[in-house]
Amino acid sequence: MGRHEWDSGARRWRLTALLGVAVAALALVVTLLNTLAGDGGSTAGTTRDGDKVHGTPVTPPETPQPAVGWGFTHTQFSADEGSGAATQRVEGLLEKQSLPQIQHIMGWGAGNPEPSKGRYDFSEMDSRIDFMRKTGGTPVVTLCCSPDWMKGGTSGRTDWSQAALETAPDRAHYKDFAALAATVAKRYPDVRHFIVWNEFKGFWNDSEGRWDYEGYTELYNLVYKALKQVDKDIMVGGPYLVMDSVDPRQKEDASITVRGTWGAMDQRVLDAFDYWNKNKAGADFVVVDGSSYTKDDDLLPDEFAATDKLTAVGSWVRERTHDLPLWWAEYYVEPADGNDERKGWSETHRVAVQAAGMIAMAKGGASSGFYWNPEKEKGTDCAGCLWTPTDSAGGGKRLPMYDLISHFGKQFPPGTTYRTVSVAADDVPNVRVLATDKAVLVVNTLDRSISAQVDGKRFEMGAYEVKWLTR
Repeated sequence: MGRHEWDSGARRWRLTALLGVAVAALALVVTLLNTLAGDGGSTAGTTRDGDKVHGTPVTPPETPQPAVGWGFTHTQFSADEGSGAATQRVEGLLEKQSLPQIQHIMGWGAGNPEPSKGRYDFSEMDSRIDFMRKTGGTPVVTLCCSPDWMKGGTSGRTDWSQAALETAPDRAHYKDFAALAATVAKRYPDVRHFIVWNEFKGFWNDSEGRWDYEGYTELYNLVYKALKQVDKDIMVGGPYLVMDSVDPRQKEDASITVRGTWGAMDQRVLDAFDYWNKNKAGADFVVVDGSSYTKDDDLLPDEFAATDKLTAVGSWVRERTHDLPLWWAEYYVEPADGNDERKGWSETHRVAVQAAGMIAMAKGGASSGFYWNPEKEKGTDCAGCLWTPTDSAGGGKRLPMYDLISHFGKQFPPGTTYRTVSVAADDVPNVRVLATDKAVLVVNTLDRSISAQVDGKRFEMGAYEVKWLTR
């Protein structure tokens, strides 16, 4: 839980922080705090017509398809802000090949959408939707998180702490959250794909030491019905569970059936999934989230073989959902450090393991997956990012991870039929391969050069090289 950036408040209060050095600005801040301290908080900057259509919606396909392909998620900082030259550079990249894009309704770059009941502020959300429209990507909205007044906080105020953001709505406000979801759907009629909540945040049953799958499913069903009332063709999916695994030697909470050299699935997660799957009002696609490593950040037996977990999870889910399209809303192959950053590997190494992970997801039946793009606000270094930070005119330049995600999405869209290709016996332990009738993706899993023979072709590969072959 909480493995990634979440604080959307930083952008909003950046100007206030700069002005805070002046006495006049300090007085302004004091006045603001006094206003917020009153009952009900402030309604400044809000509107009552949250469901008014924003901007110029892009005309979506008449009948949306439940699988959208391989894309990315916008996080706290993204290319909707920054230098004009840099943001246009990113727009140019994405316009050449549209990629599906996810945006949350609160947090990760979006402000509080409904600070007080019936009072809306979609200004930051509007910016992200505008960016997705401009770049031609299929827009996906994750319905998380919830305004403070829905979870015991003060109306008109927003606590951007991680603990507050990751608190689920009170049951008494489930219907209010469903109404907010409907408002979002009406505001952005070209968004036809919605994910309900994120990682079961706040849905933990302390007394029983398990997930509160009853609470989540109740919320999910209310949101599902509310969205379908807006438009029956809207695509809705869940449960967005974190598919945690433990060391294979662990007995407590370990599944005895879903396991491998990579570890064993946490049985509590499987139980939660099964409950939702049995009691859901409906679903157009199924959503999971997870990492190749265990809850203790162990890559077993190594970083490449650990990705086999993603195949095993996908196969297990597809079997239980009668082959509903499978989405990975998030997927991780590199453990984070104490600051929740992933920058311990070289970019070549990172891209290679990422490619292996995507191959594993595809082999497990996934048709859609979203890379959690860790864009930084400023600077030049951005480990694992799709493009360089857009704060300066020289930013927004494509990075190796973008090349992988975009090429993978182009070659392996939803509905792809995969083919088996020959791999020389001595190369089998050293490469990961995914192929269609037209293309072959080959990953060298070794930190040294090799001479590989795949699909009847022999070629040289550098350390951790990712190579595309044409058939």
